[in-house]
Amino acid sequence: MSGWENIQRAVGAADASLVADEVLRLGAEERREVARRLRPYIREAREAAHTRFHEARQQAETEEQEAMREFVQERMAHGMSEKTAQRSWWEGPYYDHRHHIDWGMQNDWIGPLRVAGAGTLGGAAAVADWLLRRDFSEWRQIMPVDPLLRVIATRPAQWQADLAAHLSARLRPTQLENGTVALTLELLRRTGAEPPGHEPLVVAWASTPPDLAHDPLARHLLPRLFEAEGVGRALRDDRIDAPSGRSWLRALTESAPVDHELLVEGCLRRFLRGGSATDLRFFVRLHDLLDPAPSPERVRDYLRLLPAAPGPVAELALRRLRGPGVALSGDEVNEAVAALLYRPESKLVRAGLTLLDRAARHAGDDLDHLAPALASAFLCESYEVRERSVRWAGKHARRFSPVGAETVREAATVLPPDLAARLAPAYGQVETHAAPADAFVPGTLPAFQAPGRHPVRPAMDNLAATFRQLHHEFAFEGWLDGFVRHPGARRPPADMTDLYRLREWPHLEQWTEALLREATDPRSEPAALEPANRLPGPALIPPLDRTMLWRCAEIHGALKEGTLPPYLLATPTLTSGHIDPAELVVRLAGYERDGVRPLPADLGQALLRLPREADPDVVARAGRLTSEAGATLVRWLKERPEPVTSVEWPASPGGHPRPRIRMEPAGIAFVDALLSDPPRHRPGHHGSYDSSWWLVLPSDREVVAMHLIPHLYGDWQGPSRLHPHMTRLCHQDGPAGEGMALLLGVLLNERGWTGGHCRELLLRAIATKALPAAECGRQLGQCLRLLDVKPGLVLRALDECARQGAHQEVWQIMSGLLPVFLPRPGERGNATHTRALEFATEVAGWAGARGAIPEVAGIAARDASSGLVRAARRLHEHLGRA
Repeated sequence: MSGWENIQRAVGAADASLVADEVLRLGAEERREVARRLRPYIREAREAAHTRFHEARQQAETEEQEAMREFVQERMAHGMSEKTAQRSWWEGPYYDHRHHIDWGMQNDWIGPLRVAGAGTLGGAAAVADWLLRRDFSEWRQIMPVDPLLRVIATRPAQWQADLAAHLSARLRPTQLENGTVALTLELLRRTGAEPPGHEPLVVAWASTPPDLAHDPLARHLLPRLFEAEGVGRALRDDRIDAPSGRSWLRALTESAPVDHELLVEGCLRRFLRGGSATDLRFFVRLHDLLDPAPSPERVRDYLRLLPAAPGPVAELALRRLRGPGVALSGDEVNEAVAALLYRPESKLVRAGLTLLDRAARHAGDDLDHLAPALASAFLCESYEVRERSVRWAGKHARRFSPVGAETVREAATVLPPDLAARLAPAYGQVETHAAPADAFVPGTLPAFQAPGRHPVRPAMDNLAATFRQLHHEFAFEGWLDGFVRHPGARRPPADMTDLYRLREWPHLEQWTEALLREATDPRSEPAALEPANRLPGPALIPPLDRTMLWRCAEIHGALKEGTLPPYLLATPTLTSGHIDPAELVVRLAGYERDGVRPLPADLGQALLRLPREADPDVVARAGRLTSEAGATLVRWLKERPEPVTSVEWPASPGGHPRPRIRMEPAGIAFVDALLSDPPRHRPGHHGSYDSSWWLVLPSDREVVAMHLIPHLYGDWQGPSRLHPHMTRLCHQDGPAGEGMALLLGVLLNERGWTGGHCRELLLRAIATKALPAAECGRQLGQCLRLLDVKPGLVLRALDECARQGAHQEVWQIMSGLLPVFLPRPGERGNATHTRALEFATEVAGWAGARGAIPEVAGIAARDASSGLVRAARRLHEHLGRA
């Protein structure tokens, strides 16, 4: 065999080490031939691997189906029903697809080809391009580092150094690790070349286990740890007591080849450059472990960190400023107190007041130098801090000279009138300039354009080309309508699967393929394998997905029996998903005229797509229908059943809310399946077609919301994935209840880019009258108590919405939230409860709210003076004003 043929054989065997062996045997001419033929060979190698994978997958599925068949037969022999036995198979420990097929087989050609190129291509830049080709960027395809190093080791030293430099420059902080880091670092170590000044290279080095005493890269990269962006984030979870023993904190404090003082200076430089708490968490731990001795020279650096550094960094700086051996001057105390009192963290604000107390204890009888710090306290946004600072000023009034007292009196003009009045006995009358409570000027609620309700497009006629393209909102309905309405458009599918080997079809694409195959070749389904029903059980698939499969199964059965109607009843007439009642009457009249019996699920879906109100003339025409389906339509139009929805919450944290739907059975199986309790948890086959759920129930958005609740959790995207669904529901029909309220509320916990969209969603719900505001508050209160919902994020989102013109609705939300969220008798309040009360007081002023809230009144009546009680009293007093 030629050298190229041997390389092909090794790639086909998916063996990178074997490829390295073959490359090392090549002569110069054979290397050039392999290098020339590699790029055109990529497609052939990929297709060969995919063929091997599909063959293995078909074999695995055949074995799986046979195992399930034997399992079901065995259970049925012991008296279990077929449905129950199938459900036991899928839900029990008997089925685990990972044991049957290695999905990585699809891409096992990539590693061997990388080795072949690294050993035969000419320039270092060309090899770097080859190793990082986009064709090779497939999931879980890690560089075969050892075989690559074997073939690279035969190249000249300078060539290897050039390759290391090229690979270093190509590292990116956001790329998934595929072995490039290990290869690059090892090449840099072997060549002894100085690493290029590329920040992602430093981050990559910091992401590997440290060996600072023996790693030749340490002397180059260690100083850069404190400069490169991303190092702190990469090491944010590093612990000195890590069970693996691989700790950068331990390595830096015990074996770093530099003086500890240099590491301390590096930490301080990193703090002063700024960054998020996550980015700086590692350096805070390192600084604490290094525990530098008190240093008056560093006081200036620590003071500079107090105003704006992330909380953990500011706390570190404060500890150092309050440590033994550090004496602050009056100006430095003023600077520290002013910085701390402007912090958003109540812990640091209280620390500022404590620092003021401490300075007063050591200042003798003259406190004039602390007057500027006291003025800063008067400017703090927190009423609690202002009140405490007023008490402090009153307590120490005699220790101010006339000049100092005048400074305090002038500073007090920014205080609320009630607090300024407390200073009058000691400092004289204070004329306040505080803005009145009614100074709030609300914005204008944004307008949101509702999606148009236009006639739907005609039925599809290119069925064979589109039977797998069903994820767009109207694609499924258009395809199904076309299949039934246009028999001449039914063609064999070009891409067939081993459909008939499967016992159940959980995907729409399987049903549409089956419909085309049954229509064009009725004898293609083996009779021995043909079950009565391939529809998955209710426990295995979301109800709204299952109803779509249900309709396909119904059409499939009618096709087999020769009873397929000439058209469907349930095809929407409007892009809102609705059916014009007059059109449904016409469709049923046509059925009666031609003697066609409606398909039950099709009729049920048609009823659910009717608007909530119909013209009396249409109802009268429906009354002239003579069929049973016509009588069902009349009953629906006159007395449409209304489900009762609710959300049940667990008694303690950790559980998830349970959606409940209650309704007297309508006697229509399709309708009763949807207007009943959704599953408690998201089924295994989850929401593949959830973008079309609103089309199933266009007049019952609250029911759709209930079916979405189990999908809040267990998805890597988190609740934010429901944003587009809720946007659509805001413009749909039907009452909004606890389900809509819960989803709209919990989305306020989102942050960043998605957080902005979710706050906009609340404004949209308000503008479209889709927000039950007080109920939203009650559901939010439960979320704050029992779920991982951050009060700070929620309050900031509500504040932003209130300032955009939603202040009345935000007050209603808060009036529903407080009774649920506030500490109950026997529970301990915290700063978050206080902040919620302070925010509620602010919004109540904007909204002109009145009327006592019993839970707030109960806290206000307590015989205590905590911040919680004082905040409750202020809100209670405001709500009680005439």
